[in-house]
Amino acid sequence: MTETERNDPVTVALELERLRGTLEAGFARADGSLALLVQRSDQTDKQLADHEARLDALERSRWPVASVMALTSGAGFTLALWQAVGR
Repeated sequence: MTETERNDPVTVALELERLRGTLEAGFARADGSLALLVQRSDQTDKQLADHEARLDALERSRWPVASVMALTSGAGFTLALWQAVGR
């Protein structure tokens, strides 16, 4: 390309249009990638909230187990002591 062809307004306009098209395609691809990341982030947040709720439910349902085990061991110890003293 010669210097006069490079400075030609039509050539400059065509190159600018190509550049604009390239930029639009790049921005569209970046926007799509960002939308996908936002969607994955939302899904991760939902899963995390679900896991937190399930963990809280498990923690609430497990507290009687320790109490029942303590009462059972206390009762067993008392029964063993009563039998040992009684004999």
